[in-house]
Amino acid sequence: MSNAEGTGAVAQRDEADEVAEAVAPEPVVAAVPEPAAPVAPECVVPVTPGCAVPDAPEPDAPGPLRPGGPRGLLWQDPGRADFGSLRFRLGTARDRLEAGCRSFLTGFNATLAGEIGRIDDLAEELRGFAYEGAGMACATLDVLTMTGGRRLRELLSGQGMRYPHMVHIGAGRAYARLRLRPMWGIRAVHPLLRWLAFDGFGFHQGFAAADRTVGRQRTAGLMDRTRRAVFDQGLGRMLWFHECAGVDDVVLRIAEFPAGRHPDLWSGVGQAAVYAGGATPAALERLEEAAAGGGFRAHLAQGGAFGCAARLISGVVPGHTIDAAPVLCGAEVDEAAGWTDTALIALGHNAYSSEHYQAWRAGVRKAWTRRGRLS
Repeated sequence: MSNAEGTGAVAQRDEADEVAEAVAPEPVVAAVPEPAAPVAPECVVPVTPGCAVPDAPEPDAPGPLRPGGPRGLLWQDPGRADFGSLRFRLGTARDRLEAGCRSFLTGFNATLAGEIGRIDDLAEELRGFAYEGAGMACATLDVLTMTGGRRLRELLSGQGMRYPHMVHIGAGRAYARLRLRPMWGIRAVHPLLRWLAFDGFGFHQGFAAADRTVGRQRTAGLMDRTRRAVFDQGLGRMLWFHECAGVDDVVLRIAEFPAGRHPDLWSGVGQAAVYAGGATPAALERLEEAAAGGGFRAHLAQGGAFGCAARLISGVVPGHTIDAAPVLCGAEVDEAAGWTDTALIALGHNAYSSEHYQAWRAGVRKAWTRRGRLS
């Protein structure tokens, strides 16, 4: 959508006509998501004196105005980020995690309104969430108008260049909302990062239909083993939000899933804990111990390394990422992020398949294992 700011009125009317034709017969874009998995009243965590609470990001910047015409049908209500309304667990990290969700909606709505520059008005550490929303908006418009991914490619080569992980995840969320499988109708995005669309697909399925995806541990159909693994990585990220960064509750929630899904869920939890934050150092140590006790320590570190890489590429590494990396990855941010580069290079220049993506993740786990042997 980065070229939308420079288009003329005639081009905007033509594009609006395209969106109108695509949206009119498709009721899903206005559908109300299923309610989230129920949370018992005792799940509310009070802030007690002496309890260390992670600092929340700066307040949100004012959001864009809702556009008229067909794009207005795709508009997302910022109130959907409220954990109380979603019936997510409420805890001390609520403000921080809700700020990330609101930033995602701001990026989505700003892109629809042709005001993507508003993302830069947000606090720096929140912009990744906003570009995830921009990725979802671009992919949604690309699919509905059948442009082959033009807007998404322009975002990745333009304003969203420093957020490639988040943009691809956002594209997957678009497919989940449209009830399509990634990456139908979109060509020529990053050959390996495109598999992160299945991560975003899993996150969105859990976020919008938690009763089904979290409560009943259902997964999307028509996916092979490797795609389901990436889906579960995204679902693991979502569990961090669903349980409001409550480490003990996240561990219990993972235990409810079939054992074969635990490794990928732990990977997603590691990524969210490092990228989104919300847990104290003591809580992160408990998370590390729980993963080690279950035999998933390498998966937690691999997810954390992905979170470190996404932050480092953006040029903004917040304090919670700096604090989490040594605990969850056993290394500083730059070293953990470097594992992802080394593992990617080892795959060669023709890495593109879902098997290559899984080999990339496995390479990061091997790097963590080697690091542990040498230390």
